[in-house]
Amino acid sequence: MRKALITTITAASLSFLSATASADQLADIKQKGTLVCGTLGTAEPFSFPNPQSREIQGYDVDFCNAVAKSLGVKLELKLIAVAARIPELQQGRVDVVAANLGWSPERAEQIAYSDAYYVSLQKVATKRADAMKTTTDLAGKRVSATKGSSSEQAVRKAIPTASTVTYQDPPAAFLALQQGKVDGFAVSELMLVKFKQQVEATTPIDILEPALMVEPWGIGLRKGEESLLKHVNGVLESLEKSGEASRIFDKWLGASTPYNMKRGFKIEAIKG
Repeated sequence: MRKALITTITAASLSFLSATASADQLADIKQKGTLVCGTLGTAEPFSFPNPQSREIQGYDVDFCNAVAKSLGVKLELKLIAVAARIPELQQGRVDVVAANLGWSPERAEQIAYSDAYYVSLQKVATKRADAMKTTTDLAGKRVSATKGSSSEQAVRKAIPTASTVTYQDPPAAFLALQQGKVDGFAVSELMLVKFKQQVEATTPIDILEPALMVEPWGIGLRKGEESLLKHVNGVLESLEKSGEASRIFDKWLGASTPYNMKRGFKIEAIKG
């Protein structure tokens, strides 16, 4: 009798633990009252410190805020490195990731992606003094990129004979180009435009064609969290329909910004 009771209690305990482990993340976020969003904090204009308040702001942050607001919870930003984006998500240290997270087949096997809320061209820059014309001119040369980034993958695919030298963040990878440690620097076109403006009067650079990669960015989530994924996509769809997504783009990337870019995409499902 006692043995049977112990067996029953053990089975019930295991059942409870299993149910807890598979609890719905969307419900958990609502219950704790906080959405933890992993972001870079070093990638202007997507997530970077406000010069006055030092609070993290930017394009990615606005989308995190929109998701948190839709859930009626507080937003907590957690700053993470590029290479840590997927591990932080998988290990449950963040709920979602909005951190220049480009879609790739390899990443899509590890995590789930929301619809694309930004589309990036990955390009490479060289010193103007080196007189390079196209990306093929970097064959056999050294190219810097951020460790674990799509830019790193793009260089390896588009210029397979180049040696890829990785750094912790884009400013460090760009500094390597300026210091002559590498011959090229790969990152999103948007960031290259800003870097180009900063050094035009001192050590000018050229942005080479063609682009290394056309890359949709999505919000990263853990696999199996279908309710949360559906909710995030619903928020993105609402932002697109209301015009708020376009306003966020113009605020950080449009004509009144140093980037002077036009939005040439709409939020839609990523076609892998």
